Amino acid sequence: QDQLVESGGGLVQPGGSLRLSCEASGQTFSTYTMAWFRQGPGKEREFVASSNWSGRAVYYADFVKGRFTVSRAAAETTMYLQMDNLTPADTAVYYCAAGVVISGERSHEEFNHWGQGTQVTVSS
Repeated sequence: QDQLVESGGGLVQPGGSLRLSCEASGQTFSTYTMAWFRQGPGKEREFVASSNWSGRAVYYADFVKGRFTVSRAAAETTMYLQMDNLTPADTAVYYCAAGVVISGERSHEEFNHWGQGTQVTVSS
């Protein structure tokens, strides 16, 4: 059964850090682009970061550059998102996605495999 499972979310104070994990199983996700999206309260789902199958081509939304780091070992099915210097604006449900998409794809509509999401809350 194809499955993406996120973990690592939680409550953190502003300026703190969290590390999210996404474990994929089932299909040959090792050859897929994997990405992180997030959806805040009352907001649309937005692209956060992605990695191609090798982990060498990574992309970030402008609002996370320098604070978040996506990582994935070559041909592995586990992806991580290290989030540092978090702010309340980063509060959202974070989703892992996978798909046969062009490297750098940022539209959530192009990804056809999704996890259930993990809540990240940044608050003092």
